[in-house]
Amino acid sequence: MSSSSALSARGSGLALLVVGLCWLAVLFDGLDMFIYGSVLPHMLEEKALGITSAQAGDLGSYATFGMLVGALAAGTVADRVGRKKLMVSCVTLFSLASGLCAVANGVAVFGLGRTLAGIGLGGLLPTAISMVSDYAPRGRAALTIGLLMTAHHAGGILSAYVALWIVEPLGWRAAFWVCVVPLLFVPVLARFLPESLSFLVARGRAEEARALAGRYDVELPAAKDRTAAGAPWANLLNLFRGGEWVQTLLYWLASFGGLLLVYGVATWLPTLMRGEGYELGSALTFVVLFNLGGIVGMLVAGRASDRFGAPRISAIWFALTAGGVFLLSVHMPLTLTFAVVFLTGVFLNSAQTMIYATVSIGSTPANRATAVGWTSGMGRFGAVFGPWLGGQLLAADKGDWGFTAFAMAGTASMAFIGIAALRTARSERRDGEPRQMVAAG
Repeated sequence: MSSSSALSARGSGLALLVVGLCWLAVLFDGLDMFIYGSVLPHMLEEKALGITSAQAGDLGSYATFGMLVGALAAGTVADRVGRKKLMVSCVTLFSLASGLCAVANGVAVFGLGRTLAGIGLGGLLPTAISMVSDYAPRGRAALTIGLLMTAHHAGGILSAYVALWIVEPLGWRAAFWVCVVPLLFVPVLARFLPESLSFLVARGRAEEARALAGRYDVELPAAKDRTAAGAPWANLLNLFRGGEWVQTLLYWLASFGGLLLVYGVATWLPTLMRGEGYELGSALTFVVLFNLGGIVGMLVAGRASDRFGAPRISAIWFALTAGGVFLLSVHMPLTLTFAVVFLTGVFLNSAQTMIYATVSIGSTPANRATAVGWTSGMGRFGAVFGPWLGGQLLAADKGDWGFTAFAMAGTASMAFIGIAALRTARSERRDGEPRQMVAAG
């Protein structure tokens, strides 16, 4: 084997290590995120903590509000202190916060636990996406991000089985104790996850970067201009320079609608389906199918985006999502409903992820965590609004309108990301080369 081939093989080994560890971290992220929606029908039935349908929507929004705070802070913090440290801190935070939910004696304490968990969840996801982007094989960035995000939906599937196997015999608190288990993973993450080479180079930590590259026999990234790293808000301001502000706002608006849709459906799908007359076990089957679809969709969308461009695929996927979500408001035979839920999961989850892929692929290494973090963070306003909206509609006995409202959000995101894709294509034809900040994929 030639030296270059050996270097490539070892580099692939490092990529597998990084993606594998980040995948496990995001698996626990998905478990913690989806567990509330999975146990919610049981909590409402037994009037746990005295919560009503409207309060349940508020509690769902507490977690997503925490994710908003975590995502907005994570990009800037990760670009300054390191992505590894932030990932370790986020896993620790959302695990301990789940323990607080498990011992809560009232709605206020439970809500605090979900808010703190949300901060950890919101900080982890964009940081993990930035990390795997750094180590992704050339030309496979979107597919690598899609592979990472399968873990989020694997966590959603796990949450359904936790609710099915543990909640009935042991109660809803036991489900949140399960979500404390990721604390055992924290030492593994701290010991084996390498820091981002691009981050080390961008921060001028050349010796540390060379030592890490030598340990794994991988190439050291070229040094970048450190101007952006020198000022706390320089990376954020870069998202608005040189005409980028229009594109940035389009991504933020698309992310708002996408996350409203993702977290609105994730929080209320089991409850809405149970309201349609399904038993708890059948309602949780929808969660499993929805997340299985998410796993398939991530892999298909990632491969398609690497070939045709992430913005284009995202726009098409949002259009298909809107149609699928709207169909859920129509009474259909059970088998057909299962198929629609699965296909909606295929398109919904990966449509949002391809927004992240678009931003991540087109950002500079020094600016990537900030760009992804703020796109995710601004979208979290939609994630806060989605569960609240579902709760208000359900409390008003208008559950079917929830699916219609979520479908409208998907249509809006299709329009925003579609406009962004058209602007990118026009810019590339004019300039003769891909734009740096918003590459098509």
